[in-house]
Amino acid sequence: MRKFTYPALFLVMTCGMAHAADPLGDWLVEDKVATIKIVDCNSRLWGVVSAEKTPGGTDSQNPDKTKRTRSTLGMPVLLNMKKVADEKDKWEGQIYNAKNGKTYEASIQLKSPNRLEVEGCVMSILCGGQTWTRAPENVFGPNTKTLSTSSASPVPGAKTSPTPAPPVAGGAKSHPAPGHAPPKVIGQKTGPVDPAPVSEICLLPEIAGAAH
Repeated sequence: MRKFTYPALFLVMTCGMAHAADPLGDWLVEDKVATIKIVDCNSRLWGVVSAEKTPGGTDSQNPDKTKRTRSTLGMPVLLNMKKVADEKDKWEGQIYNAKNGKTYEASIQLKSPNRLEVEGCVMSILCGGQTWTRAPENVFGPNTKTLSTSSASPVPGAKTSPTPAPPVAGGAKSHPAPGHAPPKVIGQKTGPVDPAPVSEICLLPEIAGAAH
């Protein structure tokens, strides 16, 4: 007797849809000199430099002279990308090119879970594109300074929590007086903490101040 396998096929298809890919995460640019971390900030996509093959770069060509000494690590590259309603897996916004200090109208489109097409245009006429690929872990080596492991150069504009007070010597614990609630530490957060550096990226002045 012939056995039908439609239920199994349906299960495979639904599992595939449940694990649909998105562009969030780290991407290796086409010339393999840097990775870009794409994050979601208030339903808009932003991308910042998360690792560099050659560290120590600065935004020396920025038209704003006050930004020419800023580190390229942590610098926004994909700017305020909005989902395109009538095209699959496509977002439109702007892209910043640190090589010439210019900003272009741009789009990104996910062609597969591990391939992202990036296109930038001048006046919608002169266009050029790149293909970015998912960045493997430690793509530039285990000792590479990255956005998530760098403590010497925190993300510009990011807010940090105050350093907690040291414990009482000898491990003694203080107790509130009867009828009084324990003191609240200023800046202390309760519950799960957003993983760094995504929350810090969204706090960058350029991103937090963008109109949505």
